[in-house]
Amino acid sequence: MSEDSILLGIGLTFALAVGSQILAGRLRIPALIVLLPAGFAAGALTDSVDPDELLGPAFSPLVSVAVAIILYDAGLGLDLRHLKGGTRNVVVRLMVLGVLLTWGTVLLVAPSLFGVPAAVASMIGMVLVVSGPTVVGPLLEHVRPSDRVRRILMWEGSLIDPVGGILGAVVFHSLVSGGLQTGHFRFGSFCAALAVGLLGGAVGAALLWFTLRVLRLGETLGTLAQLATVVVVAAGCDMAVDDTGLIAAIVAGLTVANLPGFDMPARRPFFETLVQLIIGLLFVSISATVTPKSLVPVLLPTLALVALLILFVRPLVAALSALRTDLPARERAFIGWMAPRGIVAASTATSFSASLTTAGLRGADKILPVTFLVIVGTVLVYALTAKPVAGRLGVVRPARARPLLVGGDPWVVDLARTLRAAGLDVLMWAGGAQERERIGQAGFELAPGELMAVAGDPRARLEGVTSVLLLTGDDDFNALASIVLEDNVDGPVHRVGPPPGGSGVVAPYTGGAVLFGPRYARHTLTARHEAGARFRLQPASAPPPPGCDTLFVVGGDGRLEPVTEGRPSTAGEGDTLVLLGPAPDPVSGGSGPRRA
Repeated sequence: MSEDSILLGIGLTFALAVGSQILAGRLRIPALIVLLPAGFAAGALTDSVDPDELLGPAFSPLVSVAVAIILYDAGLGLDLRHLKGGTRNVVVRLMVLGVLLTWGTVLLVAPSLFGVPAAVASMIGMVLVVSGPTVVGPLLEHVRPSDRVRRILMWEGSLIDPVGGILGAVVFHSLVSGGLQTGHFRFGSFCAALAVGLLGGAVGAALLWFTLRVLRLGETLGTLAQLATVVVVAAGCDMAVDDTGLIAAIVAGLTVANLPGFDMPARRPFFETLVQLIIGLLFVSISATVTPKSLVPVLLPTLALVALLILFVRPLVAALSALRTDLPARERAFIGWMAPRGIVAASTATSFSASLTTAGLRGADKILPVTFLVIVGTVLVYALTAKPVAGRLGVVRPARARPLLVGGDPWVVDLARTLRAAGLDVLMWAGGAQERERIGQAGFELAPGELMAVAGDPRARLEGVTSVLLLTGDDDFNALASIVLEDNVDGPVHRVGPPPGGSGVVAPYTGGAVLFGPRYARHTLTARHEAGARFRLQPASAPPPPGCDTLFVVGGDGRLEPVTEGRPSTAGEGDTLVLLGPAPDPVSGGSGPRRA
């Protein structure tokens, strides 16, 4: 290819990778639904988007390193404290039974479906055992299932990718060394590969300990050190044994996320952006290598295979994995309806298919198109049906808001009572013993201390919380916590404003979403509440009484929208206003907050 053609190909690949994700975000659908056809169309309609021509022999190693970065990032989001008891048992069984039943089923039916020898069927089956966080994560964000279901599926998807990659590599080398015949799986090779991956993960964790804990490089250099460590360790492991870099990457990520003492950067915008870009580039590039001509002969048989995997294999794996556990039947059913294939399946199929075809194995050229169609089929089916299925099964998190109120002053507890009267599931947290006692006496669920570890540990998350309201008497704490929590909560983070001209170290100079505007800073709310003002509820259809101001809008669908300086009240029919004003007159029948 000429230099101009290479530049055009690179530009188109990046444009499709980013543009597809922007379009998917606008349409509110998983990005893979757009990325896969975009890459396939680009490869079919142009000669420019061809990774084999653009990168040559470097394409396969770059894919392996890129997937290692994705899995490292996935490992950072896995909290071992949640992998215990029944959850751990279900995850382990899903992995073991998923590998055995998926591989066995494909090995049994693929020869008759695709007219390939058992060796190719064995390779296809091992490629299709993986799932992955790149497809499971976006689907779960779209569906928003219960916390336990989300944890089980994310753990399974993150751990099965490296294990499946190594199993695929072992099967590949066993086939080649065994004269391209099945029945030569080497269990010792698998154990050796696993050992190499674990050793690489330990080396990576040690390097990260040195850079993040000993050198204390800070946010920017610390992030670069993580990226360099993952690339170096993954590349070194893959040089020793194929695909062991995936194990090393996720082990390093798990270690960093769960071992006490790591000085992790407070925010990871660079890593998050890089991972999203890598996902887009990989799916566009790999999809572009699939030709329409290769899909036609396997299209109908692959649809039958997809139906078999979705309707029989996955439900059976989920049912067996949940036996003798406390997992409710509805959660078992949803787990049985979520097993999309992702980037590791595509990357291993790309590598193994080309190598086995070159080695002369009949039917090896069908591995990649079959894998591509299975990825497209499973992603489409699950993306289009997961949300309604979760709704029918009742495993979706409640639509009504679940705000976390941080603080225990009397006015904060009074506000919590009012929000609860509006039908919201209010959670509270406070640091002082007296405040915590006040919260308990008011009958509120007190968030355990580990939830607020997010303020000092960016790897933790506040699960099930839709918004955070920082209402403590320490303005600097409110300001700092609002910055740290912003990227660690599935919803907005707001703080009460500091007094004008306050003497805080951080609060007077920090931006962020400040509640209620300048009229209602923290000291004003405290003073008005001490003077007798109270929170009350009123339908949005009625005008607020004299002396009352709107602080929140509770939507008819359960959403909670605070009034801020930049966003005034926008209530509609069926909404409820949370007002602050003089206490209701007992003579007129108003005795406090009531459900409107």
